[in-house]
Amino acid sequence: MKRLLIALFCILSLPVFAQEHAPTVEEATDSEAFSPGEMILHHIGDAHEWHFATLGDEKEHGIHFTIPLPIIAYQAGKGLSVFSSSQLAEGKTYNGLKLEHEHLIAEDGGKVYDFSITKNVASLMLSAALLLGIFFTVAGRYKKNRGGAPKGIQSFFEPIIIFIRDEVGKKAIGPKYERYMPYLLTVFFFIWFSNLLGLLPGAANLTGNIAVTLTLAVLTLLITLFSSNKNYWAHIFATPGVPKALLPIMIPVELIGVVVKPFSLMVRLFANITAGHIVILSFISLIFIFQSVLISPVTLAFGLFINMLELLVAILQAYIFTLLTAMYIGGAVEEHHHDADLQIGGDNSATPVHGH
Repeated sequence: MKRLLIALFCILSLPVFAQEHAPTVEEATDSEAFSPGEMILHHIGDAHEWHFATLGDEKEHGIHFTIPLPIIAYQAGKGLSVFSSSQLAEGKTYNGLKLEHEHLIAEDGGKVYDFSITKNVASLMLSAALLLGIFFTVAGRYKKNRGGAPKGIQSFFEPIIIFIRDEVGKKAIGPKYERYMPYLLTVFFFIWFSNLLGLLPGAANLTGNIAVTLTLAVLTLLITLFSSNKNYWAHIFATPGVPKALLPIMIPVELIGVVVKPFSLMVRLFANITAGHIVILSFISLIFIFQSVLISPVTLAFGLFINMLELLVAILQAYIFTLLTAMYIGGAVEEHHHDADLQIGGDNSATPVHGH
């Protein structure tokens, strides 16, 4: 447990404090008690607007730096509604809709299908645009500089791409690695870019969203299953070395293992990113709980140190997700290898007759 707590403390970053609106010192000293749990949940959750910061007193003349996002909702009998989230600010109702704890609900209690561009969706689009922009630029440099030494942004990303290809793709998947490299590289850079963007002030907690990590895990599961060969399924339904009497027990266990593997990918990425945000915000909340700035130097010093480690965590989580994905795919496409037949000689020495 002690090591687990230490690990949680070592995956934090200071800038996440600025990513969502947190109560100011004046607000914390108001008659209304400061709620660290509410502030933390507001930070790690999704929202229908992109809030960066608030200057001054929020309740009176505070200046909000907020980008309203599109609300896209469908109601039976009323059709599709598209409008700005600014129409629903401060408990307002618009077109029969209102927000309660960032959930879009109908005033009359009817069913609402929410297809809105939320903060996490906007962050996902930003990550995708950044990914496409960078690698289209790199591809263009390769076309113009055929056979030449890489320059600029090309020289930065080339060693990383080669590392993922040689140390992850080739070693984990084997001879068939090339067909899976586009997916492995996309997953690696998408997670890495999203993690780094999440460290910026005002950024979204994209990779700390269970829906995002679930989608990535399901993609890995589908690619693994559709790439699997008969040897893969033979190990599940006729596990080598297991007596036939035990197969009714082993088959369900093996099938559960097929689902548990991507589930572990989902939980690992989600938990590591979210835990870092929660713990660092808990430390910063101590300033408002004790209503003293004397504790702030310790909190800030700790945050600055951990911020450097969070940069490592960002790329480490991307690498682990990509490596495990490659290993699962490698296990699905691995060909069956026969054990070497042995011929026992008169001198009791084992001489291999044939093998692979």
